[in-house]
Amino acid sequence: MTAAALPRPPARLVRAQGASSADWLAGLPALAGSLLRRWDLTAERVAEPGGRDSLTVLVRTASGGRAALKICAPSAPATLEEAALRRWNGLGAVRLLREAPREGALLLERLHGETSLRSLPEAKASLEAVSAVRRLWVEPGAGHPFPSVAERTGAQAERMRAGAPREAGGLVAEALRLRAGLLAAAPAGRLLHGDFRQGAVLASDDERARWLAVGPEPVVGEPAYDLARLVRDRLHDLVASAGGPAVTRRRVARLADAVEVEPERLRAWSLFRAVESGVRNLAAGNRADGEMLLEFAGWL
Repeated sequence: MTAAALPRPPARLVRAQGASSADWLAGLPALAGSLLRRWDLTAERVAEPGGRDSLTVLVRTASGGRAALKICAPSAPATLEEAALRRWNGLGAVRLLREAPREGALLLERLHGETSLRSLPEAKASLEAVSAVRRLWVEPGAGHPFPSVAERTGAQAERMRAGAPREAGGLVAEALRLRAGLLAAAPAGRLLHGDFRQGAVLASDDERARWLAVGPEPVVGEPAYDLARLVRDRLHDLVASAGGPAVTRRRVARLADAVEVEPERLRAWSLFRAVESGVRNLAAGNRADGEMLLEFAGWL
């Protein structure tokens, strides 16, 4: 597949990036072609549906090895992901093979993108997820570039205050109150994935681990923050079930016990992250998802 023959960017990526990244989207085929030539790669196909912040091209290296070329959008620079993958060095996460920071490009070992933990039954997926995420919680290292949870959620809190709809006012106030308390008594920070969920853990053929994490949004903070995104996994199924609130509370207790974090801290971060995501979806016009996330937050 030549650069000229590369398909148009996936629809999911185009929708997420919008007009603000039109020039970058238009230049993706040429950029991908340049990277393929520079690194002596042969493109097989573009991964579909792909991510909202990057294009992934499945490739072969000059030696015939399988790899994945990821090109990150300007709105989601690859610098922090590269630093986190180097820090983990394949322990619990996909291995970084090469990088081109200026172009936002990462060459990664290829995993089975079509097979995530979401393909497993819920109980088995939860056990595997806990095993995978614990391997990522390492010291960030001296002079690391990663933002803190306080910094990342601080920007989110400002947007929540500015853009919360009236009907979400009570939940937003509670989320902000909980955040303040969490940060006032936060335990020592670790390097976190930042967007850890079952869909971000893919099957691997490498003997070092059956499942490996991808797509980090690395941040330094307490493990409960990382687990909070996992609490609402398979949200559509939770909302559709008659016992969603009870299942959610049991999930919080089970996850907290599995990794020895305080259940109340996990509950509080789960509420904050669900409200933040709900408000953000409402602001973007995704009313169904936004309302579902706020309903979930109300269960907590």
